[in-house]
Amino acid sequence: MKISKVLFAFAGSMVSGYLATKAMEKVSMKLYKLESKKDQEKEEEVRPGPPFQIAAKKTLKSLGFELNEDQEKKMGQVFHFGLGMGWAGLYPILKYTNSLSTTSNGLITGASLSLIVDEGITPVLGYSAPNKKYPTSTHIRGFLAHLVYGVAVAANYEGISGIIGKISEKQ
Repeated sequence: MKISKVLFAFAGSMVSGYLATKAMEKVSMKLYKLESKKDQEKEEEVRPGPPFQIAAKKTLKSLGFELNEDQEKKMGQVFHFGLGMGWAGLYPILKYTNSLSTTSNGLITGASLSLIVDEGITPVLGYSAPNKKYPTSTHIRGFLAHLVYGVAVAANYEGISGIIGKISEKQ
């Protein structure tokens, strides 16, 4: 693979990941509103705070940085979008190494983020409560929102790829 293709894949996936994270947030909030009041209350009761904010606080504290509340919120957003942008790099790896469809590779990208990070690493590192404390609807919402993320990564990446291809043809 040419270095220019690798650089494009990196840049395209970063942009795609940012846009997909924005889409995922909107879907997650819509799905949350569809949950029962009982499930919403249970989730808020057990949830120690936004996982990405807790991750930022713990990570930066381990590096010797103490954050105030405003800094925690800002760094939480950096962690949240950084994860979304970084994980999107899985999509071009899948695209260029298998013969699955765009949608399949997008779904794999989103499902793996949900299962590995949200359902695995996040509770293990204490960025959220243990999985069993959350209502089932919380896990379903998270999984569905991450599937949307993955499909959005794929769609954005393919769109960006098409635009870049047309520009390079004209040169």
